[in-house]
Amino acid sequence: MNMAQYTNLDIRCAELGRMLAQIQDDKNKPIEEKAINESLAVLEEQGPYAMFLYLRARHNNIAGKAGQHVYEFLKSVFDDKVDNESDILKAIKSLANSDLDDLLFARDLLRTALAYARYHLKAKSEGS
Repeated sequence: MNMAQYTNLDIRCAELGRMLAQIQDDKNKPIEEKAINESLAVLEEQGPYAMFLYLRARHNNIAGKAGQHVYEFLKSVFDDKVDNESDILKAIKSLANSDLDDLLFARDLLRTALAYARYHLKAKSEGS
Protein backbone atom coordinates (compact mmCIF):
# COMPACT_ATOMS: atom_id res chain seq x y z
CA MET A 1 0.00 0.00 0.00
CA ASN A 2 1.24 3.48 -0.82
CA MET A 3 2.35 5.53 2.21
CA ALA A 4 0.32 8.51 0.96
CA GLN A 5 -2.84 6.52 1.71
CA TYR A 6 -2.15 6.40 5.45
CA THR A 7 -3.47 9.09 7.77
CA ASN A 8 -1.67 10.20 10.90
CA LEU A 9 -4.53 10.33 13.37
CA ASP A 10 -2.47 12.14 15.99
CA ILE A 11 -2.00 15.04 13.58
CA ARG A 12 -5.71 14.93 12.76
CA CYS A 13 -6.52 15.07 16.50
CA ALA A 14 -4.17 18.05 16.86
CA GLU A 15 -5.98 19.81 14.00
CA LEU A 16 -9.36 19.07 15.60
CA GLY A 17 -8.02 20.35 18.92
CA ARG A 18 -6.90 23.58 17.25
CA MET A 19 -10.35 24.02 15.70
CA LEU A 20 -12.04 23.39 19.04
CA ALA A 21 -9.76 25.91 20.75
CA GLN A 22 -10.72 28.54 18.16
CA ILE A 23 -14.48 28.22 18.71
CA GLN A 24 -16.26 31.41 19.63
CA ASP A 25 -19.75 31.70 21.01
CA ASP A 26 -22.57 33.81 19.59
CA LYS A 27 -21.07 36.93 21.16
CA ASN A 28 -17.61 36.21 19.65
CA LYS A 29 -16.29 35.28 23.07
CA PRO A 30 -13.62 32.55 22.81
CA ILE A 31 -14.18 29.14 24.31
CA GLU A 32 -13.02 28.87 27.90
CA GLU A 33 -10.48 26.30 29.02
CA LYS A 34 -12.97 25.34 31.73
CA ALA A 35 -15.42 24.08 29.09
CA ILE A 36 -12.71 21.89 27.54
CA ASN A 37 -11.62 20.54 30.94
CA GLU A 38 -15.18 19.76 31.99
CA SER A 39 -15.92 18.10 28.64
CA LEU A 40 -12.81 15.98 29.00
CA ALA A 41 -13.86 14.90 32.50
CA VAL A 42 -17.33 13.87 31.30
CA LEU A 43 -15.81 12.06 28.31
CA GLU A 44 -13.49 10.11 30.63
CA GLU A 45 -16.24 9.11 33.06
CA GLN A 46 -19.29 8.66 30.85
CA GLY A 47 -18.24 8.61 27.19
CA PRO A 48 -18.77 10.70 24.06
CA TYR A 49 -22.57 10.71 24.07
CA ALA A 50 -22.70 12.05 27.63
CA MET A 51 -20.04 14.61 26.79
CA PHE A 52 -22.16 16.17 24.06
CA LEU A 53 -25.28 16.07 26.23
CA TYR A 54 -23.25 17.89 28.88
CA LEU A 55 -22.06 20.47 26.35
CA ARG A 56 -25.63 21.09 25.23
CA ALA A 57 -26.80 21.48 28.83
CA ARG A 58 -23.97 23.59 30.25
CA HIS A 59 -22.21 25.19 27.29
CA ASN A 60 -24.94 25.40 24.67
CA ASN A 61 -23.36 28.52 23.17
CA ILE A 62 -20.47 26.42 21.84
CA ALA A 63 -22.02 22.94 21.67
CA GLY A 64 -23.25 23.26 18.09
CA LYS A 65 -19.92 24.37 16.68
CA ALA A 66 -17.98 21.79 18.68
CA GLY A 67 -20.40 19.07 17.61
CA GLN A 68 -20.07 20.02 13.95
CA HIS A 69 -16.26 19.91 14.07
CA VAL A 70 -16.28 16.55 15.83
CA TYR A 71 -18.95 15.16 13.49
CA GLU A 72 -16.85 16.06 10.44
CA PHE A 73 -13.80 14.48 12.08
CA LEU A 74 -15.63 11.25 12.96
CA LYS A 75 -17.18 11.09 9.50
CA SER A 76 -13.74 11.34 7.91
CA VAL A 77 -12.29 8.64 10.18
CA PHE A 78 -15.21 6.19 10.31
CA ASP A 79 -16.90 7.14 7.01
CA ASP A 80 -19.54 4.44 6.39
CA LYS A 81 -20.16 3.77 10.09
CA VAL A 82 -21.42 7.31 10.79
CA ASP A 83 -24.87 8.36 9.61
CA ASN A 84 -25.05 11.10 7.00
CA GLU A 85 -27.07 13.30 9.33
CA SER A 86 -24.84 15.96 10.83
CA ASP A 87 -26.17 15.55 14.38
CA ILE A 88 -23.28 14.49 16.59
CA LEU A 89 -25.49 12.49 18.96
CA LYS A 90 -26.88 10.41 16.08
CA ALA A 91 -23.34 9.91 14.77
CA ILE A 92 -22.19 8.59 18.14
CA LYS A 93 -25.24 6.31 18.37
CA SER A 94 -24.48 4.88 14.94
CA LEU A 95 -20.88 4.21 16.00
CA ALA A 96 -22.10 2.49 19.16
CA ASN A 97 -24.51 0.37 17.13
CA SER A 98 -21.88 -0.65 14.59
CA ASP A 99 -19.05 -1.77 16.86
CA LEU A 100 -18.08 -1.14 20.47
CA ASP A 101 -14.41 -1.02 19.48
CA ASP A 102 -15.16 1.87 17.12
CA LEU A 103 -16.93 3.77 19.88
CA LEU A 104 -14.02 3.23 22.27
CA PHE A 105 -11.56 4.28 19.58
CA ALA A 106 -13.62 7.41 18.90
CA ARG A 107 -13.52 8.17 22.64
CA ASP A 108 -9.73 7.85 22.61
CA LEU A 109 -9.45 10.14 19.58
CA LEU A 110 -11.72 12.72 21.24
CA ARG A 111 -9.67 12.52 24.43
CA THR A 112 -6.54 13.28 22.43
CA ALA A 113 -8.23 16.13 20.52
CA LEU A 114 -9.50 17.72 23.75
CA ALA A 115 -6.02 17.49 25.27
CA TYR A 116 -4.65 19.30 22.21
CA ALA A 117 -7.43 21.90 22.50
CA ARG A 118 -6.39 22.51 26.09
CA TYR A 119 -2.75 22.93 25.04
CA HIS A 120 -3.76 25.37 22.30
CA LEU A 121 -5.78 27.43 24.77
CA LYS A 122 -2.93 27.46 27.30
CA ALA A 123 -0.47 28.55 24.61
CA LYS A 124 -2.83 31.29 23.46
CA SER A 125 -3.40 32.60 27.00
CA GLU A 126 0.31 32.58 27.84
CA GLY A 127 1.17 34.24 24.55
CA SER A 128 -1.15 37.21 25.05
